Amino acid sequence: MVSCFSENAINVSHSSCSSYPSNACISPTLIPSVQNAVTSIYRVILCSSQKQVLIRVTWCRNQAGQGLSMQFGDDPSSCFKLNTNSGLFRKKKGSKLIESDNMKIEVFWDLCNAKYDTGPEPVDGFYVLVMVDSEIGLILGDNMAEEAVTKKFKAATPVAKASLISRQEHCSGSTLYSTKAQFSDTGISHDILIKCSGQNEGLKHPALSVCIDKKLVIRVKRLQWNFRGNQTIFVDGLLVDLMWDVHDWFYNPASGYAVFMFRTRSGLDSRLWLEEKLVQKEQDRVEFSLLIYACKSS
Repeated sequence: MVSCFSENAINVSHSSCSSYPSNACISPTLIPSVQNAVTSIYRVILCSSQKQVLIRVTWCRNQAGQGLSMQFGDDPSSCFKLNTNSGLFRKKKGSKLIESDNMKIEVFWDLCNAKYDTGPEPVDGFYVLVMVDSEIGLILGDNMAEEAVTKKFKAATPVAKASLISRQEHCSGSTLYSTKAQFSDTGISHDILIKCSGQNEGLKHPALSVCIDKKLVIRVKRLQWNFRGNQTIFVDGLLVDLMWDVHDWFYNPASGYAVFMFRTRSGLDSRLWLEEKLVQKEQDRVEFSLLIYACKSS
């Protein structure tokens, strides 16, 4: 099946991946970059009306503090913001009612005991619940979230269908990026490691390596000339376009941002790069995209 789409397509679960050097994505000297902001976009389909609602959830951390913001649909006035470090908005547990696009939205949250790893997104001890027109639209969190649903809502409360269709990560620091991604609702979570190597690793020219579950899926040599490109890979039986653009790292150092994108697609879809087209596609079908915006320190 791989050859039907590209002679260079790579199956992550295929044994040929091991033909690459096993230490290609190991870097003992580089400290992984740090996530500054993570935005997840969920598509919610209501049971009663089949209406679709896009919910954008952003976790961020900077010198001013750490916070959460949510936007519902395209209405900017529907934005909900919570700064968990601010003296003015240090309400780590509560609820808020929002009117948006003729919808009644209620947000419940508890971040009192939230635990964080290196990024701005909590990993344990929290919940965020979203009710849309009396339906449970979105549940974020661990076991606390399930307990909160049981306590707050009746057993007969309808649960809308929610799918994660996009995740955007903003990182800064070194040229080593580590994250996780689940490419379908029924798939497993995969470890993704992106590394840009240079003279510090003994290379004459910069090179890009991308690993999934410790398997090297692509290696781009002479990166300063191959600063944009794409590769088709297969993950969990899905076609995934892997695209990169590191032009600004070499030719616009004042900006210093690189972009990496993983996007699932069917075999009939054409490859995309423009983000505005990506958002339009997200509204048409359940696909998943992961975008990493990477700023390297000098």
